[in-house]
Amino acid sequence: MSIKKKILIILFLFTCNNLYAEENLKSVGKFKDWESFVLLSEGNKICFAQSIPVIRAPKKLKREPSRLFVSFRPAENIKNEVSVTNGYQFKLKSPITAKSGKKKYDLFSKDRFAWVVDNEDEIKLIRTMKKASRLMIIGNTEKGDQTTDHYSMMGFTKAYNAAKKSCS
Repeated sequence: MSIKKKILIILFLFTCNNLYAEENLKSVGKFKDWESFVLLSEGNKICFAQSIPVIRAPKKLKREPSRLFVSFRPAENIKNEVSVTNGYQFKLKSPITAKSGKKKYDLFSKDRFAWVVDNEDEIKLIRTMKKASRLMIIGNTEKGDQTTDHYSMMGFTKAYNAAKKSCS
């Protein structure tokens, strides 16, 4: 199953209170502004920490919910995968940035999701997230509208550790 499909399943499960979600998606803890989950999908375990933005700008722009994730998929040997959805289709070849203080990280997009460009930057970004109080995700819609989502990092380290431990 592709990354895109897995993330779409995760988002779908968040928006639906159906039997599938109750049986296969389990919260392993709520930590201030973050929550950790374990999802069983096709016999494989996916563990992730996720949060929603505390501020979304511009307010007038209509879009789907935004989410920031750090995922672990042992069956695919994937650890520390930072991904985000801003609730819209990203503009093709337009920069997406994760920013905290003076630190900036480049992301690439495919459809409605974005990931960190460089694996080494992914680890650096997670270190930044552990120390930061806020992280901003700046992106552009297909029509060129710039958005900035502000995520609180309160509880991130505990949520990250719980997700990581759940897939160890």
